[in-house]
Amino acid sequence: MMNVIVIPVPHYGFDPTEAAVPWDYLDKQGVEIVFATPDGQMASADERLLTGRGFGPLKKFLMADSNALTNYRRMIASESFKRPLRYADIDPSDFEGVLLPGGHDKGMKTYLESQVLQEKVSEFFLTEKTVGAICHGTVLAARSINSKTNKSVLYDYETTSLLKVQEMGAYYLTALWLKDYYRTYSITVEGEVKSVLKNVRQFQSGSLSMNRDSLENEGPAFVVEDRNYVSARWPGDAHTFAKKFYQRLKQNY
Repeated sequence: MMNVIVIPVPHYGFDPTEAAVPWDYLDKQGVEIVFATPDGQMASADERLLTGRGFGPLKKFLMADSNALTNYRRMIASESFKRPLRYADIDPSDFEGVLLPGGHDKGMKTYLESQVLQEKVSEFFLTEKTVGAICHGTVLAARSINSKTNKSVLYDYETTSLLKVQEMGAYYLTALWLKDYYRTYSITVEGEVKSVLKNVRQFQSGSLSMNRDSLENEGPAFVVEDRNYVSARWPGDAHTFAKKFYQRLKQNY
């Protein structure tokens, strides 16, 4: 089916920017988007990233920006978001691609640890469909096993992910009052993704900036493309990630 993709998310805790910014861009390009959750019930994003509550003086830098919040409100009002599939009902043959958002709330574990979803992601790779992963979404890709090789589907791909310096920086800045909010697991996202690669040199970090990209300005963003796979690091890359994913989707069709 031309230009139909699936975006799986957990029940709760996904990053609103990493889901809604790509959704908005792809929707405006005429891509049909289907959502999926563990049991087919409507999901919701990490509330702290929507309101900034608990971030204190760092609120401006850590929560979703006004553009992402506008996109999120439009996304959750869409019929496709209100009526998601179950993970188990995703048939990769029905889609041209899959887009994997991130998020660091502990609610993400139902998504990152789903063996059903990992098997679906593996099938997207094996059939060379377009796969996009941003931030913790790369962990889901890293945990998806190629049934032919018993290695991660990312084993011989170049990739990026949320960087250790970003994850630990946010943790140290907020640990006094948010405890381990920024530590989804004891291993960092970068550490886990690197651990499944054939060679750690396949991992690319890019240059760091506190600024976020926009549709008009890709400057701060860093996105890695390798064959059918597109990866990015954090919400600040989301607009460029969406555009690169769409370009790859068109090329692969």
